[in-house]
Amino acid sequence: VQLVESGGGLVQAGGSLRLSCAASGGTFSGYYMGWFRQAPGKEREFVAAAAWSGPTYYGDFVKGRFTISRDNPKNTVYLQMNSLKPEDTAVYYCTEHTNFSVLRRGRSGTWGQGTQVTVSS
Repeated sequence: VQLVESGGGLVQAGGSLRLSCAASGGTFSGYYMGWFRQAPGKEREFVAAAAWSGPTYYGDFVKGRFTISRDNPKNTVYLQMNSLKPEDTAVYYCTEHTNFSVLRRGRSGTWGQGTQVTVSS
């Protein structure tokens, strides 16, 4: 299984970015797909997850600024990030698992390589 993120970059505070994660090499029906982020010197942090059937979940800090969505036929998950803040600066990682609890705790063994998001003030 391979996860490939894209869409990161440099944006000013208040701006928006849309991250994508394309999955390949496996069967993803029934899988949860999600996003974590890790800033320098900090632990990896849960951002959002989306179930195959539709329900979505967010980290407490998101507060309506981010939206996760997925295109199941394309095995792709997206993270639309609005009203970005400098503290959102981090490497954003895609992950997947059949069990939400495992994914939510960051215990999946499948991760993408990450995409850098930098928000300038």
